[in-house]
Amino acid sequence: MEIKQMKQVEVVTDVVCDVCNQSTKLEFGTLSAHWGYGSRHDGEKYELQLCEKCFVYALATLKKVNRTGFVGDFLFKLGHLT
Repeated sequence: MEIKQMKQVEVVTDVVCDVCNQSTKLEFGTLSAHWGYGSRHDGEKYELQLCEKCFVYALATLKKVNRTGFVGDFLFKLGHLT
């Protein structure tokens, strides 16, 4: 025998881009990091929900920086600031 009843549930109706603050209309990418034990940022967690435009821009920027070798130098210098 099935017993049924109506219940209200909370649903996500939109996600706002964490970079440009525009509606993603539920079409978004997630950029996340969770730094583990022994890391300089041990226990820190980051999660960004990005619209397609911002996600593609971030990805292209990271790829470009990786090709130039700038990331390693930047992170090295940044590490001395924290």
